[in-house]
Amino acid sequence: MRRIVSLVPSLTELVCALGLAGELVGRTGFCVHPKEVLRRIPKVGGTKDVNLAKVRALEPTHVVLNVDENRKETADELAKFVPNLVVTHPLGPLDNLELYRQFGRTFAREPEAEALCARFQAAYDQACASRLPERRVLYLIWKDPWMTVSRDTYISRTLALFGLQTLPALAAERYPKVEDLRMVDAELVLLCSEPYRFGERHRVEVAGRTGKPVLLVDGEMTSWYGPRAIAGLEYMAKFAARA
Repeated sequence: MRRIVSLVPSLTELVCALGLAGELVGRTGFCVHPKEVLRRIPKVGGTKDVNLAKVRALEPTHVVLNVDENRKETADELAKFVPNLVVTHPLGPLDNLELYRQFGRTFAREPEAEALCARFQAAYDQACASRLPERRVLYLIWKDPWMTVSRDTYISRTLALFGLQTLPALAAERYPKVEDLRMVDAELVLLCSEPYRFGERHRVEVAGRTGKPVLLVDGEMTSWYGPRAIAGLEYMAKFAARA
């Protein structure tokens, strides 16, 4: 019997979407979808501060990880007592296809994985056919300090499908700081709902600083891979069309 601990919110949702909720024995406090299913699943800390003692006590056969969301030292410690580490690193929307298939192979859920692939491909093809005009956008993920995303990220590649080209065009870091909002040559500013929960007061503040149109955007729809990426493409098509 498999015993799965997932340390990535979007991958916890994928585990459940593949019919594996009955084998899920642990999750992070940020794993919130599907809500009703996860109520009974014990928490083992956060994505960056995993309680290794709690994980060990659950005796998992598999732990699901992500290169960006979890620390390497956490993975190294887990490898000492977990038989199977399922490590993921999707960098763009199309990587979801291999992600679904990776989980399908690992957990013997190939038909369910292929069904997700078909749904994703249909949403992706529709997104590519939209051909929206290109615009330069500043996508903020944090405050104090202000932080954004480089083009070498899943978020940026998702936005680019809808003509939203993130700034800066070149960056040494994947999540660079923005020293002065007024100096960014963006046509539009987007404030996401996670990891920092921007709200209306932030929208007003940023609009005042930049003099640019500022919109709030659902961060789950731009940054979550797994099954939510399908809904994310559909959401972003509507969002970008009216932005």
